[in-house]
Amino acid sequence: MSKRTHQSTNTPRRDLYAEVTNRLIAAIEANPGEPQMPWRRSAMPLWLPENAQSKNRYNGINIVTLWVAAEARGFSSPMWATYKQWAELGCQVRKGAKSELVIFYKEFDVEPSTDDESDDGKRRVARASYVFNAAEVEGFAHPDQQGRLGPIERIEAADRFIQATGARIEHGGERAFYRPSTDHIQMPDEGLFCGTDTMSRDECYYAVQLHELCHWTSHAARCNRELGKRFGTQAYAAEELVAEIGAAMLCAEIGVTQDTRADHAQYLANWLKLLKDDSKAIFTAAAKASEAVAFLKGLQPKADA
Repeated sequence: MSKRTHQSTNTPRRDLYAEVTNRLIAAIEANPGEPQMPWRRSAMPLWLPENAQSKNRYNGINIVTLWVAAEARGFSSPMWATYKQWAELGCQVRKGAKSELVIFYKEFDVEPSTDDESDDGKRRVARASYVFNAAEVEGFAHPDQQGRLGPIERIEAADRFIQATGARIEHGGERAFYRPSTDHIQMPDEGLFCGTDTMSRDECYYAVQLHELCHWTSHAARCNRELGKRFGTQAYAAEELVAEIGAAMLCAEIGVTQDTRADHAQYLANWLKLLKDDSKAIFTAAAKASEAVAFLKGLQPKADA
């Protein structure tokens, strides 16, 4: 009676992170071209700010104030209102939202001056008010929803992974960023994501979110990633390399994308130009990206034994 033997192949475990990094390097060296923005932007038109409740347009210095605030903070909506006005509209200002000061004039009547024939008794006094942009409000349906494509298709594994980190993530506006001062991630509205030539809408949405999540790990309470000593004035570019390599690693591991897409390489190439004099920069960035990914994975629930 023959006996079937089982041979151990001892196949080395794939180093997924090394494979991803090597593919990215190869793609960059192949001159992939310019990156694509995976969500719609309106090019920030010079609209007149408007009160969401009264529909009246702001005037005078308030126009300039709200223009500057919108540009600096990436708001695309012209709608503003006070906390009370938003509440009366059935909306909720997000926790941590920052208000902007506007000036309005309250008119009242007094006895006209007998020494001035032109005095009609009307007086105005300046009053301060604080308003919030629609981008920082929950429950507001903007009247102009053209160009929005609706919710993205959920990727459950990615949602679970991101939620388990406990990162504070808010949606609104047309920019994606991690803000250290408030320790939160800002994402464009889901309806603005349109995808690119090589990535679907949902893949783009999660890739961007994972990119910002990697930035989130740089906080002193997490990976405490200080790149200034290593990269000097190019620390910002190096941090972008870390975040995008980390996002590519996570996309591959979680299953957001099956392969390393050209989008990652194109984005990296944009920053690699700034680091072309440092031949080891991308390898350092890849090592830091691996640390960021390991930290995020450490926040995940432990699998049952």
